[in-house]
Amino acid sequence: MGGRGGWWRGKSTPAKVETYTRWSFHTFPFIEVATFALPAFGYVPAPVNWILFLLVSTHAAVAAVTASLTLDWTRGRRPLPVRLLWALGTATVVIAVVSLVVALHGPRGADNGAAAGTVFVGVLSFGIGTLALAVRGTRRMVYGVLGAAMGAGAVAVPAGVSAPGAAVAAGAVVLAAGFFTFTSAFSVWLLNAVYELDEARETRARLAVAEERLRFGRDLHDVMGRNLAVVALKSELAVQLARRGRPEAVEQMVEVQRIARETQREVREVVRGYREADLRTELAGAQGVLTAAGIDCEVSGPVTGLPAEIQSALGWVVREATTNVLRHGDAARCAVSLRVAEGRVTLTVENDGAPGIGSGSGTGTAEPGRGSGLAGLRERLREVDGVLRAGPAGSDLFRLTAEVPLPPDSVPEQAPAPEPGGSPRPVPHPVSEVTS
Repeated sequence: MGGRGGWWRGKSTPAKVETYTRWSFHTFPFIEVATFALPAFGYVPAPVNWILFLLVSTHAAVAAVTASLTLDWTRGRRPLPVRLLWALGTATVVIAVVSLVVALHGPRGADNGAAAGTVFVGVLSFGIGTLALAVRGTRRMVYGVLGAAMGAGAVAVPAGVSAPGAAVAAGAVVLAAGFFTFTSAFSVWLLNAVYELDEARETRARLAVAEERLRFGRDLHDVMGRNLAVVALKSELAVQLARRGRPEAVEQMVEVQRIARETQREVREVVRGYREADLRTELAGAQGVLTAAGIDCEVSGPVTGLPAEIQSALGWVVREATTNVLRHGDAARCAVSLRVAEGRVTLTVENDGAPGIGSGSGTGTAEPGRGSGLAGLRERLREVDGVLRAGPAGSDLFRLTAEVPLPPDSVPEQAPAPEPGGSPRPVPHPVSEVTS
């Protein structure tokens, strides 16, 4: 797991939280056995100690399987394991009662009181805590804990426990079962919240792309709608005049030709404005979006004075890199630097969590043509004689570098980069989906 392509680093943030949650529940059986079953060997003689050990171990194993399948149900991957839940509930009650009776009425009764209390309370607490994974609603969970405590007290007295001892056992069940129930409820809530936040981020990105497509569609409709209506009208008029042998039909078709060329020019302007990216705007937008996503973003270097075509190409690099940091990684920090030296402008984007453009798995340096985002950037940079390099930079960094030569007569001003916290663009441009 030390490399960037390791098992842990290859998981998304929700998958990491789910893995942590599952393994936390997988440790509960060992805690149950170590806390409540193994101590019986110290003060309960054979074969009673082995009976208690097997009972608690069986209960821990059933609880582990139930927890795993119920977590799948909380994520919508399988139906609720109703039969297994009933089996766990029944096993919890039976094993708790049997362990209590065996401990109290077995040999060396003077020392068996401790075994009765620990095993009895432990089995009930872990059982109720695991069953809470399948319960929705705080009130039902509270009722479950209180019901288990009352049942513990009601069973302890007939089994031979004194009234004060039964009250102590009931109180211990309230505390222990309440703790495990809270742990289960909080774990499920946290897991669902992380997945919902991740889905909300993906939805926000898709909505931004859809909104930009709608804007582009509206622009095209505004440009072409009126002109096409005029073309249709004048074409119809020209047809009528031509049928009557009127020379004005030629004038109408000349006008149609002029409108068509004007429409073609306006469409080119719309598309050109849609495809060009302003570097300063992209840097400010990237800083604003990353900061809003909880990622520390630092932008440095000169921005103004660069030729328009170079700003547009580098602006697309910033846009694609920002998108990958948000979509394909788990970064906490991102640094964007712009440097002008020896007739070349170099843009560097580093982050400590994203696998990088065109390399969805993040297992190595991206090669040319891998991933539509990387391929598109190389095409744009090729138009200005630029080059693009992307790959790991150490054990915990991914670096993307774009170098573009400056024209001989271009001397950019050493203006400061956008101030931290700059306002992002109101509607981000759509980004190409990056695949490995």
